[in-house]
Amino acid sequence: MDDVIGALSGFRGMRADLLVALKKTPNCSAHELAEQFGVTANALRRHLKALEDDGLVRYRRDVRGVGAPVYVYTLTPAGEALFPRRYAPALASAIEAVRAQGGTAAVQALLDGQWEQLASEAAPVLAGVPAEERLPLVAELLTARGYMAEAEAGGAPAGGTLRVFNCALRDIVERVPEVCAAEARFVERMLGAPVVRRAHRREGCGRCEYVVADPHSTALQEQA
Repeated sequence: MDDVIGALSGFRGMRADLLVALKKTPNCSAHELAEQFGVTANALRRHLKALEDDGLVRYRRDVRGVGAPVYVYTLTPAGEALFPRRYAPALASAIEAVRAQGGTAAVQALLDGQWEQLASEAAPVLAGVPAEERLPLVAELLTARGYMAEAEAGGAPAGGTLRVFNCALRDIVERVPEVCAAEARFVERMLGAPVVRRAHRREGCGRCEYVVADPHSTALQEQA
């Protein structure tokens, strides 16, 4: 995650950490953020106000059941733009041209080719890695490409959860939904196991989340 924080040019320390925290978990209150960092809410509000003044963070009132509303914080579009979105402009132009010439099938082939190149580069590293150790390496690989990914091990031999908090191609996924399917196919190939997408940024979640399981897991097959 250090390389993601390093991409936040001009921000260090608590303010960089707050930007990353709100990227991962939007709509947090000052008290929730304070618990996460082990400081007081008052100590954080000064940093949140500075980020608000910079146009990177905004807040709104949120009603949570019985009781007074709370103020929750989230990134503004300018705050979101601080996080890497590699290749998006060039790839968007290429995709539009390919779709015009060859339709959806050609777009899928183009996207799979982009991931195929990355898979080929990663193959020597993953070749001797047991299935149960691949998930964190895939998360590191995606993070290095601007995807801000984290891995959590699961119970099955090849199981676990992969969370992707930053979409490096976010600017084009609304126009080209095939981007998301190609990403899922890449994750499955790298892990050698099926995945189920349990959360999706396109549907308003703050992350994409893949649940990975053993290929023979009947529970995963039923839930899929």
